[in-house]
Amino acid sequence: MKSGAVFDVGAKVKRIEEIDKRIADSAFWEVTEEAHGVLKERTALLDVVNQWQGIKKELEDGAILLQLAEEEEDEEEIEGVRRKLDQVERQIRDIEFREMLGGQHDPNNAIVNINAGAGGTEAQDWAEMLLRMYLKWAEKKGYKSQIIDILTGEEAGIKNVTFTVNGDYAYGYAKAEIGIHRLVRISPFDTGRRRHTSFASVFVYPEISGEIMVEIDEADLRTDTFRSSGAGGQHVNKTDSAVRITHIPTGIVVQCQNERSQHKNKAMAMKVLRSKLYEKELQEKAEKEKELYANKKDIAWGSQIRSYIMHPYKMVKDHRTGVTVGDVEGVLDGGLDPFIEAYLWGYLGWGKGKGQEKA
Repeated sequence: MKSGAVFDVGAKVKRIEEIDKRIADSAFWEVTEEAHGVLKERTALLDVVNQWQGIKKELEDGAILLQLAEEEEDEEEIEGVRRKLDQVERQIRDIEFREMLGGQHDPNNAIVNINAGAGGTEAQDWAEMLLRMYLKWAEKKGYKSQIIDILTGEEAGIKNVTFTVNGDYAYGYAKAEIGIHRLVRISPFDTGRRRHTSFASVFVYPEISGEIMVEIDEADLRTDTFRSSGAGGQHVNKTDSAVRITHIPTGIVVQCQNERSQHKNKAMAMKVLRSKLYEKELQEKAEKEKELYANKKDIAWGSQIRSYIMHPYKMVKDHRTGVTVGDVEGVLDGGLDPFIEAYLWGYLGWGKGKGQEKA
């Protein structure tokens, strides 16, 4: 029950009561933007309080069931209660971790971009493996993901891809993946069965919410339409429904070809452009945000954040935290949480040792 203090439930309940009093005042609704922000805060606070109350009840019920099972010496029931308590412990840890993610955009959805490094088919296949890994990770987290733009390789794999990850704190978690990812393996494309090293870069942007205004002058945009090069059915492939938008002053280019209509593709492309322009502005004006870009380096030797070794031994190692996992296949199937959590514990100032312990 001590976790209630960690979540500071009492303070959150008190803050919700203060907000409810403000909402009852008719003057509260006169400033729409401010009201929206306060209501958003109330929803976030209420979510934590409700989760904690649910966890507290499960712990109390579990303690009673465990006592009864032990009195009856029912080993099967005892094991079942223990499994349930393990699940509750993971829920507590997840909430506790989210409480530590205090960045302005950490609760937001994420926009993820993967680019293959030099190396042709090898690197492009690696980029596609990373895409699968992140989609699997998102599924395990209960997030929804959607590919909005993809450029396939000539022989195999992908040259680049942009996709969204939607869910609570998607950006807060996914930002740990920003950087260069290195793969070492026996190439399936090399008839000589030689070992190859491939690189791909990953960058993550927070999806900017509607209340944050990013002014974009239509005169600064060049919009091109083209036929989708990916899957999507006959309608997509036979009409110029895909949209590419170039922001001329910055040179930022975004495109979307996933939706069936040109209108929807343009709306999604503008959403991505807003996020990129906002992040660029933060990079230029706010020193505290520059760490978001610290890992965006050349896609080559010496700059990787993580190595995935499949030959001559099997291991995944994060070079920032020292965390290693021997189950490479498990990691590539979306088992990223040990690396993400270890990095973020250190990123949040808890220290490298703490991060490794948590992993």
